Amino acid sequence: MPTSTSDIIITGFKVYDIRFPTSLDGIGSDAMHQGTNGSHPYLQLLTNKPELVGEGMAFSNGRGSELVVAAIEAFAPRVVGKKFSSLVENMGNTWRYMVSDSQYRWIGPEKGVTHLATAAVINAIWDLWGKVTNRPVWKIVADMTPEEIVRCIDFRYITDAITPEECIELLTKTSVGKEDRVQEALENVAVPAYTTSAGWLAFSGDKMKKVLQETIDQGFKIFKFKVGSDLAADKQRLQAVRDIIGYDNEYQVMIDANQVWSVPEAIEWMKELVQFKPVFIEEPTSPDDVLGHATIRKALKPYGVGVATGEMAANRVIFKQLLQADAIDVCQIDSVRLGGVNECLAVMLMALKFNVPCVPHNGAMGLTELTSHLSTIDYVSISGRKSMLEAADSYRENLAHPCEIRDAHYVTPMDPGYSIGYTPGAIEKYLYPNGSFWTSEIGEKIKQAPKGGDGLLRE
Repeated sequence: MPTSTSDIIITGFKVYDIRFPTSLDGIGSDAMHQGTNGSHPYLQLLTNKPELVGEGMAFSNGRGSELVVAAIEAFAPRVVGKKFSSLVENMGNTWRYMVSDSQYRWIGPEKGVTHLATAAVINAIWDLWGKVTNRPVWKIVADMTPEEIVRCIDFRYITDAITPEECIELLTKTSVGKEDRVQEALENVAVPAYTTSAGWLAFSGDKMKKVLQETIDQGFKIFKFKVGSDLAADKQRLQAVRDIIGYDNEYQVMIDANQVWSVPEAIEWMKELVQFKPVFIEEPTSPDDVLGHATIRKALKPYGVGVATGEMAANRVIFKQLLQADAIDVCQIDSVRLGGVNECLAVMLMALKFNVPCVPHNGAMGLTELTSHLSTIDYVSISGRKSMLEAADSYRENLAHPCEIRDAHYVTPMDPGYSIGYTPGAIEKYLYPNGSFWTSEIGEKIKQAPKGGDGLLRE
């Protein structure tokens, strides 16, 4: 692989709408989302070196993926014709450039579908950077000085919470012991894993117990379960969980409501569930309700239950407010909801300043691969604090760089790039709507599945 970026030019791009039928086995089901199909709006940045392709992706739950694809097709041309060296010499400027189309900002700004597109392009640039320099993305950041990391960040809108100078000071302190943490990464003990494998809401009691025991046998000690559709059912499931794992400190339970409650409802519902000793409640209400999360956190604090959120937080500004308002105990960045690696770095640094652990949102194939880099970056280069990361394994056989869990820890990704891409034949099979799976009988049936809200309106 080449070691110089000076002669590499972005010459074009391709975008694919790839969807996996995770609705078939209930993977991804929760109180808000039923019948979800994990989807990858997937970008290839082509270069004048045919062997060098930057791969980026966003994520959606099925319908709506076509909107993300359209947004990527609108944003990717912004880097076509650019020298790769100009894109990576100051990544903060590149990020600002990607969000500066004044007309597309009208349907953002820096949030929603346009921001998912920004993430796909930015992720592809980082992926290409790794391939050009023969490093995984986490190692690119690990090799940076504090000043170089800070140059990756757009500080607009967040200097009232953290400044570039503060970041350099924090990163300089973190650099102590960095070599030892890199060695931990190389020994595959930098990122502990937890699992939601048994916790999907669509799972029956027997299936939940079976999968829970399987994950215990695999060495997992931290588990997350979906709640929020029925209080009695939540109590029954969590009691069954505690009957299996007990209440001592060897095992931990976390629960996730996926935005389904109002603020008062969240507080009252959680008062019924605190008896099961959850570490935190994730997404108890609207992801945009900063003050609502603060109210819930204050109400649950006497019970020893924390509040986690962030997977739907639109950008660094929402995270800034969540941290300033003392609204969260756990900061859950999303690798594609935010604008790629750059904005994730910004939120990691704010979380460090406010002394809130950063636990990236995961729970789905493709995201897991990206967040294994992000959690490694946070531990090695940003916070120096070991956290944890959700594990997910459905349809992983289709990924070119699938993550691996060993002894309940992530195996640190070492392939050059950002662990994005697919095995031969996967795109042709799962390309929507005309891939071989989606034109099969079962694929056509899934396309016709109910779209939600049934029964709310009279026929």
